[in-house]
Amino acid sequence: MFMLGAAWQSGQVPLSLASIDRAIELNGVAVEMNRQAFLWGRRAAHDPVAVERSAQQIAGAQVIGFAARREQPLAETVARRVEFLTRYRNAAHARRYAKLVEQVRDAEARAGLGDTLAKAVAQQYFRLLSPKDEWEVARLYASPEFRRQLEQTFEGEFTLRFHVGAWPFGRVDPKTGKAIKREVGPWLMSAMRAMAQLRWLRGSLLDPFRNSDERRLERRLLAQYESDVAQCLARLDATNHAAAVELASLPERIRGFGHVKAESAALADRERAQLLVQLAAAPSPRPKAA
Repeated sequence: MFMLGAAWQSGQVPLSLASIDRAIELNGVAVEMNRQAFLWGRRAAHDPVAVERSAQQIAGAQVIGFAARREQPLAETVARRVEFLTRYRNAAHARRYAKLVEQVRDAEARAGLGDTLAKAVAQQYFRLLSPKDEWEVARLYASPEFRRQLEQTFEGEFTLRFHVGAWPFGRVDPKTGKAIKREVGPWLMSAMRAMAQLRWLRGSLLDPFRNSDERRLERRLLAQYESDVAQCLARLDATNHAAAVELASLPERIRGFGHVKAESAALADRERAQLLVQLAAAPSPRPKAA
């Protein structure tokens, strides 16, 4: 809401102030807090120095400094992703990731093409190997860090309630085909802690979520991506390098969950078909003389 307030004050949001305030009210969640966040965002866009000064005057307040994002070296990116994927699933899953990125890096180096393709694969292959599925949501909620964040945010006694659209709680609207969420009580946290310990079941025949439309889509996208990267490496040279990088970057455009994810995947599929044509049209690299 803070960012929305700053954007509105800067003239980037084509809505009236009354409309936004009414939307906050209708949402019915932390109405006054959201109104205040929106107001402070407007103030920050108008006079950021005054807002920072006000923040510093609040007892115990800490002003967060922002630094320009530095470009992360490929080796550092891979190391961080390997660590995450080991926690996400296991060491074998992380090795699968590191192996493909290494193959791309070596092929690109042999062709003298830098490392832009390897960086694209390092980012997007990671996305496909670590979707935020039911098992990952359970792991995140069950983590001690989540509990610490709750205790830092709320004072006194509080009760957690969850709005879940996934099986077995959610249902599908027969008219729109979209998921409808259902409220679940605090007991779900115990179930999530159990799931966090059983996440090795992910993708196995015992995985109760394995055959949902979204999980099937994720498996298809992953297999498709590995096949596409293999095609790129088989004929990689300067004439098709740009198309290969664009093809490897496509998962970035597949976002959201449920029907939103399915729709963005369909759009990406159309772009993928065009890029594969470009890749095939490029002349195959000549074999090096012995």
